[in-house]
Amino acid sequence: MLKSGIAVAEQITATVKSEEHAGELAEQFNIRVLAGGNLAAVETADVVILAVKPSVMPAVLQEIRWSLRDGRILISLAAAFPIALIEHLTGRRMPVFRAMPNIPCVVGTGATGIAYNALATEEHKEFVSRIFSAIGVVCFVEEDLLHAVTALSGSGPAYIYMVIEALIAGGLKQGLSHEVSTRLAEQTVLGAAKLVKDTGLHPAILRDQVITPGGVTISAIHELEAHGLRSMLISAVETATEHSRTVTNKIMEKNQNTNE
Repeated sequence: MLKSGIAVAEQITATVKSEEHAGELAEQFNIRVLAGGNLAAVETADVVILAVKPSVMPAVLQEIRWSLRDGRILISLAAAFPIALIEHLTGRRMPVFRAMPNIPCVVGTGATGIAYNALATEEHKEFVSRIFSAIGVVCFVEEDLLHAVTALSGSGPAYIYMVIEALIAGGLKQGLSHEVSTRLAEQTVLGAAKLVKDTGLHPAILRDQVITPGGVTISAIHELEAHGLRSMLISAVETATEHSRTVTNKIMEKNQNTNE
């Protein structure tokens, strides 16, 4: 947010658990950091970002709800924690957003899926988009599709890390050094993804551009197809999506009797 100019340091307040961590963050970013001061931080905030685990969301929402004003923007990064439950626990009429960024956001190349409630205006959406565009690409989706977003881009880096790891191992098996294998594998994955993004072409078209009749690539692709690479990745996304839905259902069941 500071790098993108959405806000200046004087406008940002962060909260953490320990005084030591608060001091470290304050020195690193030159912002106000409170240790355990969630309620105080929210009192003067126009936008509240909850970057906490789903298990502690109810406690945090109950703590800060007394300082929340109607119309203030609330953004949750808690995976699988539904907007309806956030609305119920806060008891406020305010635009609520759920965002699912992934780990590459730490290097500015993240992918974030965002859902929102009925009180979110186009102006609110534009502002929230600016926040997450500072760390990568943004896609707005219906809330139920956040399960698929979680499975595809949220968990997706783990799948790609396994692919990179396997490519490195393949290079090692064929005699390349670890340094060379790693450098070639990481750049190959990075370059392939960039080519898809920059050209807008379907990956299958780009794949066919690499293939020559009777060549090396088609023999390797035949091996990948024989072992079901595409089928396994599709199933991985499907399994993760269903697991995300299960987690949400459990959260709803656990909190359905929570009083305001």
